[in-house]
Amino acid sequence: MTRWLLAAFLLAFPLAATAGVALPDGYRMDDYHAPVPDSVPGGSVVHAAEVQKLRGSGAIVIDVLPAPRRPPVMKPGTPWLPAPHLDIPGSVWLPDFGRGALNKVMADWFHEKLRALTHDDPDRALVFYCQAECWMSWNAARRAASLGFRHVFWFPEGVDGWREAGFTLAPATPETPPEGEEPLARPP
Repeated sequence: MTRWLLAAFLLAFPLAATAGVALPDGYRMDDYHAPVPDSVPGGSVVHAAEVQKLRGSGAIVIDVLPAPRRPPVMKPGTPWLPAPHLDIPGSVWLPDFGRGALNKVMADWFHEKLRALTHDDPDRALVFYCQAECWMSWNAARRAASLGFRHVFWFPEGVDGWREAGFTLAPATPETPPEGEEPLARPP
């Protein structure tokens, strides 16, 4: 009997180890580069070939990976040239909008950007991505769905999956938030 219990445990353990990641009650607030769940509330999961089809049918593809920031330890006046950011061609780069908490100005700006991109059409398809195993795109897709957009897609493999599928990437320029604003919510 003990052997059967041991065998059952060993067979069950790998299944438990690969079980899906639990959905948080709200947004993921930290440790953004970690295994992600298999679904997103209010949205649908898509993969590279589906993203390519959605692009062809007019979906708005949105990269939410943070923009590089000048290192705070650099002396003023020291030249700084961040590495070029590559994303899916034709994407709109809205950096940092996958953070778990946004201040009110940035949350409002994100909503206004989505309204402008969709021409106030809540049925316009929106595809969110960043990198593989990155919660920022999950947060952004969930946020868009909570704002009333009805055709929200999440591409969890992001630029890594796009490249692995054999598609090309293109240099991107980030959309700039309102002057002087940082995307993170400030402590009360």
